[in-house]
Order: sequence, then C-alpha cells, then structure tokens
Amino acid sequence: MKKPNRPSLLVFIRHAESVRNEVKKGSIYFADDEARRGIEGTPDHLIPLTDLGRQQAALTGPELRRRFGAPDYLYHSGYTRAVQTAEGILTAYSDKERARIQVRQHIFIRERDPGYAYDMTRDEVAANFPFMDKYWKTFGGFFARPIGGESLAQVTERAYMFLNMLFRDRAGQKVFVVTHGGTLRCFRFLLERWNYEQALRWPPGESPKNCGLTVYAYDKKQGRLILLEHNTVCW
Repeated sequence: MKKPNRPSLLVFIRHAESVRNEVKKGSIYFADDEARRGIEGTPDHLIPLTDLGRQQAALTGPELRRRFGAPDYLYHSGYTRAVQTAEGILTAYSDKERARIQVRQHIFIRERDPGYAYDMTRDEVAANFPFMDKYWKTFGGFFARPIGGESLAQVTERAYMFLNMLFRDRAGQKVFVVTHGGTLRCFRFLLERWNYEQALRWPPGESPKNCGLTVYAYDKKQGRLILLEHNTVCW
C-alpha cells in the first residue's frame, strides 16, 4: 500500500481570547477612542491573551490530550496570543510527553496583516478611507485588501506553502497548529477545495471561536485529509 503523504491527524486551534478580541467584540474597527484606550500602539504580534483566554487554553489542553494524545509537532505563529495558547494547551501533558513534542514557530501561519487602519475607529476609517466600504463590497472579504495590509487570498499563498511543508516533512504524524481566524479560513479553502463563493465569508455560525478546534484525518482511500469537525469548543 502506498505510504501516506499527509499527516495522519491535523488539528487547527484558533488562539484563545485576546485583549483585542475582548475590546473589539467582533468588530473590525474600534467603536470609539475609549474602546482602544490602553492597547493603542501595541503591534498585532504582541497582543496577549485575557485571563479568560488563558483559562480557555488550559481547559482545551486536557480534551486534546484525551482525544488525540500527544502530537508529534505543535506549530504556532509566534504571535504572543498564539504562543500563550500553545503554552496553556501543553500544561495538560506530562513532562515526559512534552519532551517528545516538537514545538515550532512558523511565520507562514501568522494572522493577515491588518494594514494602516489597525488602530482606527470606525469613524476614522470612514473619514480617511471613504472609498473602503464600496471597495470591500465590490471585491468581497476574500479578495479585498485592507489598506496597507493583506487580503485573505494573499494569506492563502503562504498557507499553501506551509501545508506543502507538512505534506513533505510530517507525513504519518500528528500535528497541532495554533493559528488565527483569518488564516484558518485560508487553510479550509485549500484543504476542503472551496470555491471562491465559499471563501468570501464564513457561513452563519461557522466563524471560528476562540480555542475552537478544526480537525482533519488522513483518509487512505481518498489519499487526502478529510474534515472531521470544525469549531469544536472544549471550554
């Protein structure tokens, strides 16, 4: 029988609740100046988890261990919130298990670059980039590029390269990947062979939750990774 050319198990974990998640409450931009006070000027890669986020990660770890055991590799984006999520998950494993888990940072699985409007309020974006709303409606959430930032289509290019590395180097292994909401959509686009219409927006109720699990397993007959579940929350 042909040897698998994919990981045997691939589990994507969105990072736990971050400080910006808490403040922005699902919005793209800050509601007002008061909302961003205290975190303005903190670059995206240094945004930490909230206390609730740390709890989410700590509660997710035991369920991952119970269901899947110890992974061979755990990748994270290197962003503070992803690192802290990975650290929280790993507390569920024994010292002996942790010594065997290879933990790696990989820049290709970072969040999309949010561009110049990163720290702006809704009113400031409307004043400085009055064309943005119409542009976004025209091209949609997969192809539209935040001013000075990255489209999800561009993020998909590096997600593709990361998957190729896994297929080449991690065949037959169990891999956990702690990543970000936008990047996760790009991985699903590639692994599930979505068309552009599917990629434009999350279906109702499928927007990734903090510490939500998206699980793929290798199917020998089809010779590919098959989605088992998405957005499973363990906390």
